[in-house]
Amino acid sequence: MKRRLASRDPAGATRTVFKHAFGHTPTHLIKAPARLELLGSHAEWNDGLSLAVAIDRHLCIASAPRLDGRIELVTSAYPQREKFWLSELAANSDAPWTWLVKAILRTLRERGVHFGGFNAAVHSEIPPGVGLGSSGALLAAAALTVRQLYPHKLTETGAVVRRLGGEKMAAPTSSERQRMAKLCRQAGGGVASETGGALDVWPSLCAEEFSALLVDAQHGTVEALPLFGEMAVVLCDTERLSPVVEAKAAALRYHCAHAARVLGVKSLRAVEPQQLKSARDRLTARQHACAYHVVGENQRVVAAERALRCGDLEQFGQYLFQSHVSAREHFQNSTPEIELLVDLARAQPACLGARMSGVGFGGHTVNLVSWTEADDFCERMEAGFAKAIGRKIKTMRCRAVEGARAV
Repeated sequence: MKRRLASRDPAGATRTVFKHAFGHTPTHLIKAPARLELLGSHAEWNDGLSLAVAIDRHLCIASAPRLDGRIELVTSAYPQREKFWLSELAANSDAPWTWLVKAILRTLRERGVHFGGFNAAVHSEIPPGVGLGSSGALLAAAALTVRQLYPHKLTETGAVVRRLGGEKMAAPTSSERQRMAKLCRQAGGGVASETGGALDVWPSLCAEEFSALLVDAQHGTVEALPLFGEMAVVLCDTERLSPVVEAKAAALRYHCAHAARVLGVKSLRAVEPQQLKSARDRLTARQHACAYHVVGENQRVVAAERALRCGDLEQFGQYLFQSHVSAREHFQNSTPEIELLVDLARAQPACLGARMSGVGFGGHTVNLVSWTEADDFCERMEAGFAKAIGRKIKTMRCRAVEGARAV
């Protein structure tokens, strides 16, 4: 039976939230996509390489300018609303969800962007804290919102104010999007709850439709790689994460950082496999295991890039399987439910590759599947998991979409 996709209109829902909160329609609306990691475990804090796609689940911000120099923020997710002066950009513990918005406002001001007051409403269909880039999408949408409300162009050294009158602000160029992503990464540097942290903003801002994005965390550069063929990316979500997932992820960061220190490098990005092998006696078993996965993951991303350039999706899928095995054996961040999902996917001919994605310790898997067989794949995954575990999982067929934009 053909699976019917649920009707979704995040832009319309955001306009409704705005009108209910402020009593009038918004003048601008920005939508920023979620991101799904294909390869590149924990690249943010190892200066590593990653491959990700922006997927068709969005966070939206509707906005309108105001003349009194104040900013008011509301969201559909929480009852708290925040109202503050332009000079009051400190975090507020009573409305913690506004922290990232204030962080990008501070960073833009430091860069020379001049802006006034505004009202804004946030609505998201991206679940927070599960590795789908909700933080990156919020940073991207907030930065583009300010650009729409108070037109400016980011340059290498600062910002140029554009007074356009009644004209529309042109969409940012590729180079401006990358500069904007660097600013967002700087603003969200304290975000550590998700695998990519502030690195998530690159796919949300710079992705292209039907493409994967190669992100270099060390140099802050991106490149779009076409996803050839009729392929779907399917997310299988257990909807269960370890209750101490942040502590476990922090332990992984600790071991990687100490391994780099012992090896005399700034980050594990600088370590070659032979160098790691020769230094094994100087590392603890746990340090070596974590470093081994990170170094191998960077190599897999490079190899996967070659496969994508050649249109070899079967080989690309094998790197997903290899990545999962390495994470399970060396990072040790898998769970029995995740292992079941990968085993179920591997048994299906339509699946070219599967691995845990996001922070690990539960959560979801990402699967590369033939588009025409994606519905059957989802049904079999749901049935197989329910039979083995006795409860349901959520499957989601995703399409690779373009980065954040004005609607």
